[in-house]
Amino acid sequence: MYREIAIISIIAVVVILFVVLPQMKKEPQELDLSLDKIIKLPEPSYDSNTSVEKALLNRRSVRTYSNESLTLAEVSQLLWAAQGVTDSEGHRTAPSAIALYPIELYVVIGNVDGIESGVYRYIPNEHALLKIIEGDRRDELSIAAGKQSHIKNAAVDIVFSVVYEKETEKFGERGKRYSILEVGHSAQNVYLQAESLNLGTVVVGSFNDGKVKKVTGMLDNQSPLYIMPVGKKK
Repeated sequence: MYREIAIISIIAVVVILFVVLPQMKKEPQELDLSLDKIIKLPEPSYDSNTSVEKALLNRRSVRTYSNESLTLAEVSQLLWAAQGVTDSEGHRTAPSAIALYPIELYVVIGNVDGIESGVYRYIPNEHALLKIIEGDRRDELSIAAGKQSHIKNAAVDIVFSVVYEKETEKFGERGKRYSILEVGHSAQNVYLQAESLNLGTVVVGSFNDGKVKKVTGMLDNQSPLYIMPVGKKK
């Protein structure tokens, strides 16, 4: 009898360790948004000499860039175009299903005046960057994407990730589709803004998800969907 109880106890422990615990929902990771860790970006411009029609006409995928650095103001403008806040109610430059905004942006900076190389996360409500990892990670990001050279050679790489749960909890499985569509909206904004700034960019969707997450220091609940290298046109 004691032997049977012991066996049952062992089985119960195994079930808890390998079945129950892995299925338990993890507590979401929190970002340290201390003021001393936040890098405020220059205010974006709301006007330019390039019309929307002209940007649409000239928009192309560009994979070769000069070695010239970007300015922090240009990085600011690109990130604002992608996911910047546009009013006091928190609406952004790209649409989202009932304003749930599942997109999270990471920026792999390698050649930008006025800021150290590293991996940063964009904080839309603050229009600011939060440093995640120090040092130039463009080469590692390129390797994670099959050694695509334009990722390594760009001044910056904008990495789009989504938290699917923000929309699937509301819309079920269809929420995942909404999240994917919204990344497309945001990426097109970057294309048009880059054209207005005379910068080149391209969308990259071929990469190893796990490796990209590791290079950028993404949170567990974030999934990478796009990489957009950006640099000065040759």
